[in-house]
Amino acid sequence: MAGDIVISMDGSLVGRSFAQLNEADLPALLLQRVARVRSSSVSQNYLKEWICSKFFTEHCDSVKTVTAIPHISPQDIRTFKFLLPISNEEQTAIANALSDVDALIQELEKLIAKKQAIKTATMQQLLTGRTRLPQFAHHPDGRKKGYKPSELGEIPEDWEVVCLGDLATIKTGSRNNQDKEANGAYPFFVRSETVERLNTFSYDCEAILVPGEGGIGSIFHYIHGKFDAHQRVYVIRNFQNCSGKFVYLQMRQNFGAHAMENSVKATVDSLRLPTFQNFTLLLPSVEEQDEVARILWDMDEEVKALGLRLNKTRQIKQGMMQELLTGKTRLVKPESSV
Repeated sequence: MAGDIVISMDGSLVGRSFAQLNEADLPALLLQRVARVRSSSVSQNYLKEWICSKFFTEHCDSVKTVTAIPHISPQDIRTFKFLLPISNEEQTAIANALSDVDALIQELEKLIAKKQAIKTATMQQLLTGRTRLPQFAHHPDGRKKGYKPSELGEIPEDWEVVCLGDLATIKTGSRNNQDKEANGAYPFFVRSETVERLNTFSYDCEAILVPGEGGIGSIFHYIHGKFDAHQRVYVIRNFQNCSGKFVYLQMRQNFGAHAMENSVKATVDSLRLPTFQNFTLLLPSVEEQDEVARILWDMDEEVKALGLRLNKTRQIKQGMMQELLTGKTRLVKPESSV
């Protein structure tokens, strides 16, 4: 029935995989290794917030079996202890407050997904020239610019196909992972999405950083300033007649497939210098590159800002749960004892 809480009792996400059913989910079939939680004396919405909390996760972690497929039992769920306000009014108030934050989180997630989809589609159009910005779409006499054949297919008539090696200097860094320093003054780019820190730097320039190992063709960093790089991270810099940001966006969009086709297969797949040098990309005029990069950069920053807001809202939710579910903060004035 609507309001029931269902909990998966198997798998790596035991204690973290659950849902509350609503009318749209019904009728529903309950599988053998899924538990249903229904109470006639406790607000289902209040109970759901406890199931969502770190307290339930920690309980499940303490009782789950340590096997290839971790699992818990219905009895493990029954023995979970939680704090319960006697007043139904207070249970409902707590559940409603936390539910309001959940609604905000869901709206932010939807907005981010929408903005991300728009950004992806816009990148595809602008980086290939399928859509031209108005100020670059026509000749001086007013005629609309056309297209021409190329090794990459039909491209705008005033764009060129260029190899990355002809546009920039490409070399690997010289540092090792053990060189990192906590709270260092400068970014230290290693073979992962994580950017470490150092108190010294070897570069002070505009650059694109791409690991030669790990996450092949899927990790890209852009910087304009002081930094250092691991010996298996490629540093692309000294851009000639092109926008570093535009090249970065082109690589994010298209380098992954090229890298997978040209990686050296070994215990750990890796990329070699020729893979970077021979990567072909489309280039319009520097003025158009700058304008396209500005538009896409602004869209990227908007998505990042929304992501930060989402993370902050999730942190607020966790703080509210800690306060409200433990009674440290009360939403309903407790009745005076007689």
